This record gives sequence, structure tokens and C-alpha cells, in this order.
Amino acid sequence: MNRIYMDHAASTPVHPLVAEEMLRVMTGTFGNASSVHAFGRDAKRIVSSARERIAAAIGAKPHDLVFTSGGTESDNAALFGAAHARIDRGRHLLVSRIEHHAVLHAAERLAEQGFEVEYIPVDVRGRVDLDWIREHTRPDTTLISVMFANNEVGTVQPVREIGAFARERGVWFHTDAVQALGSLKIDCGELNADLISFSAHKINGPQGIGALYIAPQIKLPAMLHGGNQERKRRAGTENLAGMAGFAKAVELSVSGLDERHAEALRLRGELLGGLEASIGREAFVVNGDPEHTLAHVINISFPAVGTETMLMNLDMEGIAAASGSACTSGSLETSHVLRAMNLPEKVLNSAIRFSFGLGNTSQEIETVVQKIETIIARVRIKS
Repeated sequence: MNRIYMDHAASTPVHPLVAEEMLRVMTGTFGNASSVHAFGRDAKRIVSSARERIAAAIGAKPHDLVFTSGGTESDNAALFGAAHARIDRGRHLLVSRIEHHAVLHAAERLAEQGFEVEYIPVDVRGRVDLDWIREHTRPDTTLISVMFANNEVGTVQPVREIGAFARERGVWFHTDAVQALGSLKIDCGELNADLISFSAHKINGPQGIGALYIAPQIKLPAMLHGGNQERKRRAGTENLAGMAGFAKAVELSVSGLDERHAEALRLRGELLGGLEASIGREAFVVNGDPEHTLAHVINISFPAVGTETMLMNLDMEGIAAASGSACTSGSLETSHVLRAMNLPEKVLNSAIRFSFGLGNTSQEIETVVQKIETIIARVRIKS
């Protein structure tokens, strides 16, 4: 059976050129970047080069980037760091209801520590209300956190407008751009964001490496304590191969952004067109914002078939899709994102996320459509 991978929003295959660069580092450089001898200097050059290359691609200064172990650490560092760094101003935070759990669980922990967290609602398409944010920002508000683009339904948020408002009010603004990187144009200098989270494995880079952009005027406490790495902001021996692979993945994704976008739009259109022709437009519902969305992420509900049943049958057919975030897809609970959008129960309980990327073809889309048609017919007969 030829397996079909349509879960690129969870993780992506490593690009061959990324793997090539990582292998070169792993087999050619083994020194510690903190060592002063030649081997250490070689390692240090890899760290510095990776930071410079990523910064150049996303409109940042190299010293504004801190390497992390991935998006989760970047999100945690932003929330915990900002909350505790500004405790003299207040303990009030605004966090959107549809954030990744790396943000939501960090916010819950902060609430346990005595911080007041208010959750920003979204409309039926998953967009936050900027007026609500304006109305609920207080003199003691220290941080607003709204993700750039949602990982479950693809909805893109008005982050520049939110950031501009936050700047006016002296509030720090964090945006989780993990899902946006490689799909949307990102210029850290133009986003009006003080803290931006990134991860490599969403853009055909390695797992276990990410970064946090920290604007020059922002001072955060150290994330990890020990050595002087990352300008004393995150101690620990550097992941040389991961950093080099991350840099290569960022360069490839940014330089090929327009082509990737066009290809994703084409596959998206083929999937929706195929479903409409095979099962009829009334048999499925597309969740999210049709205008403000990531091209490669599409969340579709099939009210005639429950989420778990559809996923199980797709998997039996060799097709990988998801019910939501990979961090919670093992749970039987309804997606918190779809729940926040106040969708009908039948839509909530039948949602499937398909996400495209490197390697996907029109033939695969055709196969997926055929299998969905078969699964729906099979379930209808049994019921």
C-alpha cells in the first residue's frame, strides 16, 4: 500500500538539502561552540552562521534570536518570561482561546501562580475581535498573545493591527508564528511583535529545534541556567546540526514561498472540487476563514461520519490526516479551537484536518477523495 501523508501541519518530511547540510555538520564538526580551541571556533561559526541566515530571511537582527528546542519552549519562554519580567506593571494577560496548548497550558500555569488571564474570543471563522482586545486591555495588562495563523483551521489573525495597538498601550505582544513560517511573509521588524515563536519541523527542517525572536527593547529572564550560551539567555551546549538544518529550511521556505503557496492553493482546490463532485457540496463543511487562511491547511467536517471513525478508516486506507493539533490528537476531546468558534455539534464532532506539503501530488488528492467517498458510503450503509 502506498501511504499518503496529509498531516504537514503536525510535522513535515525533512528536505533533502536540509538533511545534506545536517549530515555535513554531524560528520565534520564535533567541537563544543564554547571551547576556545580551533574545534570550538569551528562549531561557533556554525552557530553564528545559522543565526545570521535565519535572521536575514525573517527581517530580524541575529542578536534578537534565541535558539530553543522548538515551538513549545519558545511559547513557554515568551509567556513565563514576559509575565515575570513585568510583574511590577501588573499581572493581567490576554490570550486567545485558539492558541496552541504550549501557550494555553503556560497561561493556566501562570493563573495558578496568581496571574489573571483573560481569554480572547473568536468568531465562527476563528478570527479574534480587535475591538474586544481594545476594550479589555487595562493599565495592568502586561502581555497579549495571539497566534499568527492557527494550526487547526488555518485562520490568519490581524497580528500587525494587534501589535500596533499593544505598542500604543505599552503592552508586550507575543505571536506564535510556528504555523505561519514558510507559508506567510514574515518580517519581524514590521509585525509590531515583541516576541515571536518559530519551529523548524513545520518547514521541512529537523524536529527539536526552534527559535524565539525577542525585540531589542525586551529584556527577559534567562530561560535555562548554566553556561553563557545564547548571550546568557539559554544555557546548554548548542545543537549544531539542528541549527544548520533550521537555517537551510528557513532559506528554502522563504525563497520558495510563492511557489509553495501556489501549489498549496492548487491542491486545496483539487480537494474541494473533487469532494464537491463526488459526495456533493451539502455533504461537507469547510471550517475557518475562507479569506484569511493558510493555503496548505484545510479543516473539513463530514457530518455523516464522526471524526474518530473517519480518521480510523483513512488510516486503514494508508492516508494520514488529523483531528487537530498533533499534541492533542490522541485525546477524544473535541478540538478547543472548533469549540471556541461555536460550531454546531455535528460539525464539531466530524472535523478532519488535511494539510499539504512537500511530496503531495494531484494523484494523491484524487485517491483521498475516492477513499472519503467510499468511507462515507460504507458508514451510511452500516447505519
